[in-house]
Amino acid sequence: MNRHALDRRTFLHALGGAALAGCGTPPERPNIVVIMADDMGFSDIGSYGGEISTPNLDALAAGGLRFRQFYNAGRCCPTRASLLTGLYAHQAGVGHMISDRGTPAYQGHLNGRCVTIAEVLRDAGYVTLMSGKWHVGENRPHWPADRGFDEYFGLISGGSNYFKLDGARQMAMESEPYEPPDDGSFYMTDAFTDHAVSFLQEHGDGPQPFFLYLAYTAPHWPLHAKPQDIEKYAGKYGMGWEELRSQRFARQAETGIRAESWTLSDRDPDVPGWEEVEDKPLWERRMEVYAAMIDCLDQGVGRVVQTLRDLGKLESTLVMFLSDNGGCHESADIPQGTPRNTWADPNAMPGGPDSFDGYDRPWANASNTPLRMFKSWVHEGGISSPLVCHWPDGIRVPAGSVTDATGHVIDLMATCVDLAEAEYPETREGRRITRLEGKSLRPVFETGSRDGHDAIHWEHQGNRAIRTGRWKLVSKRDATTRTAGPWELYDIEADRSELADLAGEMPERVAEMERAWMEWGRRVGWVPFDKLPS
Repeated sequence: MNRHALDRRTFLHALGGAALAGCGTPPERPNIVVIMADDMGFSDIGSYGGEISTPNLDALAAGGLRFRQFYNAGRCCPTRASLLTGLYAHQAGVGHMISDRGTPAYQGHLNGRCVTIAEVLRDAGYVTLMSGKWHVGENRPHWPADRGFDEYFGLISGGSNYFKLDGARQMAMESEPYEPPDDGSFYMTDAFTDHAVSFLQEHGDGPQPFFLYLAYTAPHWPLHAKPQDIEKYAGKYGMGWEELRSQRFARQAETGIRAESWTLSDRDPDVPGWEEVEDKPLWERRMEVYAAMIDCLDQGVGRVVQTLRDLGKLESTLVMFLSDNGGCHESADIPQGTPRNTWADPNAMPGGPDSFDGYDRPWANASNTPLRMFKSWVHEGGISSPLVCHWPDGIRVPAGSVTDATGHVIDLMATCVDLAEAEYPETREGRRITRLEGKSLRPVFETGSRDGHDAIHWEHQGNRAIRTGRWKLVSKRDATTRTAGPWELYDIEADRSELADLAGEMPERVAEMERAWMEWGRRVGWVPFDKLPS
């Protein structure tokens, strides 16, 4: 039996062996741990079809609950803003990224009309801890220490060199700048894990419940990994991206994450066939390093879980794992000397501290199996995330269950407020707070389903979508004019991969959903992308 077959059999055995777990009485106030990957695709971890070794995340899935239809906001900053506030990113002031685009919905940092999970849970008596990437405010007073976190270590900015801090990025410890050691001992993913574990050891055995937000930068480019992790994947990707997609699609059925109606989308039209590719060793190396980065993240998750177990808190802690967007098509081919690339050797192979590369569109197409499109777009490949939830004392459905309940990252704040018996405020420090948009996932934990949102909305740099029930209306921005493209209509229950556009057959439904999207856009402060200042 080959290694992948053994991994799959072990995973399925774990599902069955854990089937009777989770039948205890839910605690009134669980501890809560939210773990987020950065630029990781829908199919990258084992329980969602991936071949990458993720035994710790797979164990959480086997002992918990997985979502088939959970959504993020399509890109790092908007997703983080929505996760932290329970609002659509525009309502929180981060409708695009961290630059100020001249309007309240696009100011580039969390505004004063929102509250964070940390602020609400701290008011409810929780210790609030964060380790990792912030990316919703570059300057004071918009750092984690300013928005409710008792402890913080991490990267204030976006993706960075994993072995050293380049000059265009900021790190912080609490409210002070932090400079990592320059002795070869630093690796970003491990540093985030180290501090998360340290925070839990310091606070996890006290009388207060805790909230930990662990936001990894892995596997966001640049492709940097430790040699011992890369070595595990040497030679594993010689089959190419087309065969990898086929293998993942098959495994998705074996692990139960794929619904019977799902079909494998065609290879992205801008991706060449593997047989046409020159310099295959370079392309293989890119995927090997990407896999190593996820492997290291999973090792970190294992350390966090073991710490919870050592504290006697694993049973009473809700752990939720997700990704901030789909796999990233960006090549990261950034010229030497630009602010984001002052240190790279253009001839270095991906992996080491002097390299600067991404795994690019072809491998991202495989990461998002079986879906179409990528990070930044709001087709399913850009906005679909794994969501693994583990809480032995509180999840009542059989361990290893898969739910078709639809959820969105705005729901995590509502879930935390609900389970912590906290109060979401109407005002804070004299300012009126925007009404919470998310809905608690508690009913899904208890029954496997819930009354979901009447509609879920998306907009990112001109890409637009709305989902109501089984129907999804979606539009791609024209890259040349920056204006909105035509609407496409899909029946997501029958066509999750968005292959059969029904807009021409159902113009009345298109018009009705477009009106609903425009009403939402006006409500949250949306500005057409071509009207925003650069």
